[in-house]
Amino acid sequence: MEEIIVTTTDYVPGYEVEKVLGVIFGNTVRAKHIGKDISALFKNIVGGEIQEYTEMLSEARTEALNRLIKEAKKIGADAVINVRFTTSQTMAGAAELLAYGTAVKLRKKQ
Repeated sequence: MEEIIVTTTDYVPGYEVEKVLGVIFGNTVRAKHIGKDISALFKNIVGGEIQEYTEMLSEARTEALNRLIKEAKKIGADAVINVRFTTSQTMAGAAELLAYGTAVKLRKKQ
């Protein structure tokens, strides 16, 4: 396999897990600059989606997933199964987004 399969399920259709390589992670910590925070504060007062933070978390999710895939490739995985995302505040105005899953080697079902 040339590409890493990434899935939230515990299996990949048509394949069997040949070997579990272990739990792997990809993370990033992000913060918006003060101008975006002020804009978000005003939006919080009037209501509605805070697009600055939506964009930040979308970018963070993509980066965390890319780092997870990079780690999977490093250890020779064919796939990462049971992928999950979590987020936490690391300090005022900054959040960590973590992607994690189980790296595995696969073989075609017979």
